[in-house]
Amino acid sequence: MIYLTGFMGAGKTTAGKKLAALLGYTFIDLDTQIEKETGLTIVELFKSGEFKFREIESMVLHTVSETENAVISCGGGTPCFNDNLAWMKSHGITVYIHLTTGGLFHRLSVSKQNRPLLAGKTDVELMEYIMETLREREYFYRQCHYTVKGESLDVKELLAEIQRGEAQLR
Repeated sequence: MIYLTGFMGAGKTTAGKKLAALLGYTFIDLDTQIEKETGLTIVELFKSGEFKFREIESMVLHTVSETENAVISCGGGTPCFNDNLAWMKSHGITVYIHLTTGGLFHRLSVSKQNRPLLAGKTDVELMEYIMETLREREYFYRQCHYTVKGESLDVKELLAEIQRGEAQLR
């Protein structure tokens, strides 16, 4: 089991699909799986409150982790709640895809209207949101087994490093 973590826009889904294909593993996007299992969108679930969403997220995380040989793209907040990171670390390999705030801003500013938490934010508000949220989450992300640089992520290199046990911030 390989869990990909990092901020929204870090490239977890893109990298996850490629990594799963290279390994012949199943790819699971946790947010998509949550929507499938609940019949509600992430936006609708958040309307019931973040606490309720995080409960559901943890439950689905545990369920999908029963899948053998899978790469799971986690939501940006997944490792930061309900002891999920410790649970993931004990059930597989965790990888933090790290991007700078500038790199995240560049990626998210062009897709913010497609992301409910970002829609309607000005560029200044978006940068403030990234900086504040990343500051809160970095503590958890940095505890992953591996940290890789998202701006120049080569999935084949990542796979080789994981297999050798050498992935680190590059």
